[in-house]
Order: sequence, then C-alpha cells, then structure tokens
Amino acid sequence: MNQGNTLSDAALNEAKGIINKLSAAYSKKVVGQEELKLAMEVALIAGGHVLLESVPGLAKTLAAKTIAEASSGSFSRIQCTPDLLPSDIIGTQIYNYNSGDFDTKIGPVHANFVLLDEINRSSAKTQSAMLEAMQERQVSVGGVMYKMPEPFVVLATQNPIEQEGTYELPEAQLDRFLLKEVVDYPSRDEEMQILNYTIAGQTTAELSAADKVSIEDIKKVQAYAKQVAVDDSIKNYIVNIVTATRNPRAIIDANLARYVEYGVSPRGGIALLQIAQALALINGRGYVTPDDVKQLRHAALRHRIILNFEAAADDVHPEAIIDAIFAKIQTP
Repeated sequence: MNQGNTLSDAALNEAKGIINKLSAAYSKKVVGQEELKLAMEVALIAGGHVLLESVPGLAKTLAAKTIAEASSGSFSRIQCTPDLLPSDIIGTQIYNYNSGDFDTKIGPVHANFVLLDEINRSSAKTQSAMLEAMQERQVSVGGVMYKMPEPFVVLATQNPIEQEGTYELPEAQLDRFLLKEVVDYPSRDEEMQILNYTIAGQTTAELSAADKVSIEDIKKVQAYAKQVAVDDSIKNYIVNIVTATRNPRAIIDANLARYVEYGVSPRGGIALLQIAQALALINGRGYVTPDDVKQLRHAALRHRIILNFEAAADDVHPEAIIDAIFAKIQTP
C-alpha cells in the first residue's frame, strides 16, 4: 500500500540519516537487544515513554545511557526504593539561613532521558508524582511550574522475578507508557561479544562527536513523524483492533476471549498510530502501512489489555489475545 509521501525526499533522507546515526552509536556500546533499541528509538521519535520488564543485568541502563549520549541529551538515573519521596524526584525547596528565603532545588526528573530503575519498588505516591511529570511534562515545586526539557523520555524498569516489597503499577498508570518492552537474555554468540566488548572497554568508552546527533536533530525527526501520512483505511484498521479488545467474544474464540477483563483505552489507539508513524519514518517512508501497525503490536498493547485471575492460573498471556485479534481483523 502506497498512498504517497507527504514529506519531501530531502526530509525523509535527513530523518533516515539521523536515525541511522543513533542506531550505529547504540551498536558501538550495546550488543544485540535490537528490540530494545527499536522501542527506545520509537519512543524518542513519538515523544513517549517505555516500560521495560526483565531480570537484572540485561543492559537496560547501558542502552538508555547510550541513546542519551548519542542524542547529546542529559541523563538521570533514579533508583526507586520504598522510602523514595516525590520531592526526591521532582525537587523541593530548602531554607537558606543566609538569605532567609527558600531556594528551589530541582530534582533528577529534569533531564532529557530519565531511567527509573525498578519503578514498582517506589510507593504509590511517588509513582503518581513521576507519572504526572510524564503525562503533563511539567512539575510544580513551591507553587512554581517547571517544564520538562525537550525531548523528555522516561524509561522505567520492572523486575518480574522479585516481588517482595513492590507496589504494582495500577492499570491507569501503565496506560501512560507508550510501549512495554520485555527484554530477554542474549544469545550465546551475543554473550561472547559482550565479553569482547567488556575487555576492549567499548561499553564504557565515550562516543566521539562524529557519533552523536544534536537535540535539534531529534526535534526535527519528531516534527517529521507527526507529518507522516495516515490513510483513513489505516485509521479504521486501528479503530477495529482497539474496539475488538473491548468485545473480544465477537471476534475471537470464546475460550480465549473469556480471559479478557478490560480492553484497550483510546490512548492505546493513539499509541498504535504514533508508533506506526515513527516506524514508517525509521523505514524511510512518509506514509503508514498496515505492517507498521502490526510490527510493535505486543509492545503497544500488552500492558493495556487487562486479563482476569483465570488467565494467570491458566498461564495465558496478553500476547495470545493480541495475536488472535490481529489475525481476525481484516488488513486494509
């Protein structure tokens, strides 16, 4: 399907060059993890946030720092703990005895790239403060509003194997993440390459100026993504997918549909649209195809389809529901 580019060839080539440079910089320091790279690139282009689920030690922090460095952006890492306060993240006011006034101390959330390590270890109040900053892209400290820098991307991690002392993210807060990526172990060959990178010092070496793009380059690509054409047939396709998740019994097998408690919100449809536009740009196109909608369907919807307790007991995962729905909805 080709409905014609709305972006000029020059704009598409410029965007492709910037994205390729980011990708090359990532591969200089991170071995494998191509799905993670794509998720972060899409989130950066679409202006969204990513929830990462994996066991520790799979290069999530390295990947986030590398993308931040390659983008010439600022980076903050926040280790979430049960005693972490909202003021530890967004900032606070400290009394200055010399001046007799309160000085504002801005928190670590004020960065282009923020890694929230083990977000489910922070309390509900702290999670709420962080997610408000993510959604509103501003915070209030001492009654004064402070805008987040642009671009602003939050990468939050969850450890699925250790649940003691954790506070599970509510469904409404999960919905604010553009993508949820599940990060897996590297292959045997990648494991060997990781050791070689470590010995050579590649993982800790700084990127050269030639390896980086500028913040202005990122803003350009974000603007181009919003101009990617979306045909009405693609919009109808997205709407059909989203509405099918809310009434799955009308679309997929009843034995599978019975596991669905709640379907996808309108924010999920917007996410599919924005992800597809970003993927089209990454692939050098100024228009969206059905494959762009399908490509990251799991990452876009797995945290938005809420399954019941029976699904957990029967080891049924959201990906099975997503694939069943996509298989039944007619592709334009």
